[in-house]
Amino acid sequence: MPDQGPQRTESIAASTAGDFAAEVAAGLTKPQKELPSKYLYDEVGSALFEVICALPEYGLARAGERLLRRHAGDIVAQLSQPVAVAELGSGTGKSTRWLLEALARRQPVTYYPIDISRAALARCERELSQIDSVSLVGFERAYLDGLLEVAARRREGEHLLVLFLGSTIGNFDRPAGEEFLRAVRRILQPGDALLLATDLEKPMPQLILAYDDPLGVTAAFNLNLLARVNRELEADFNLARFRHQARWDARARRLEMHLVSLAEQSVTLRKLGLTVGFREGETIWTESCHKYNLEEVFQMAARAGYHCRAQWVDSEWPFAQSLYVAV
Repeated sequence: MPDQGPQRTESIAASTAGDFAAEVAAGLTKPQKELPSKYLYDEVGSALFEVICALPEYGLARAGERLLRRHAGDIVAQLSQPVAVAELGSGTGKSTRWLLEALARRQPVTYYPIDISRAALARCERELSQIDSVSLVGFERAYLDGLLEVAARRREGEHLLVLFLGSTIGNFDRPAGEEFLRAVRRILQPGDALLLATDLEKPMPQLILAYDDPLGVTAAFNLNLLARVNRELEADFNLARFRHQARWDARARRLEMHLVSLAEQSVTLRKLGLTVGFREGETIWTESCHKYNLEEVFQMAARAGYHCRAQWVDSEWPFAQSLYVAV
């Protein structure tokens, strides 16, 4: 057991209001209207997602937490010491506790949660800042911007462990996901590590239920994105005129979330000076959740500049945590 190091909590924020407005305007004027999934997680969305993670139909979050709880010691044993931890899209950091506690038994740890949701970072800080021997420095940033700042703070001889949990890699199209892994690799040094979570292929009915639960929590989570646009961009979306839809694309092996317009209508976003028309049945695409098999997880590592050193797979809900090491 190491000596208990100093504990510190710090939050470093960057304004994302301009990015939000620009990306909403760009997405709603495309032939297939879309809104980036990262904007689902405002304060209301983050709270709703916590409820989703507790639903019996949504086994993904529990699978990831089970793996970290059971194998945190094994994961830590694979790492070069000393190590600092950066988490991309940390959310509340609930599952990360197991890894941080295992690391803190060996060394004082600096943990850098990176998230564009200020509310999620605040909850993360409350959840994790009291762990013995852990200092927390939060970045309200996009993934790569935050990781660059973490890398700039690297101490001599210190390794980085980057966490990309929750199968967030599945929100990228497959080529874009691999390019993202390469972009992370360019920031890392040889011997640094990336713990990558991937949701694995499973029967389509099981997936549809996970993303369109009978209680309607996921529908509220998805519709809240329109409510956020109303709040922040002075838009007049009528949420009752849109319906949540989960659909499976077998060719792309992805679950898609859409918001379907129930009537021909127009919406004005006053802060943008923009009016957008919708046909009945037209959709706004809000999220993609790609599913993987174990072989392609190994192949992605090699193509992106890593060696997949170890892998842990949940048997109750097919899900993998893979430790990539930068080569």
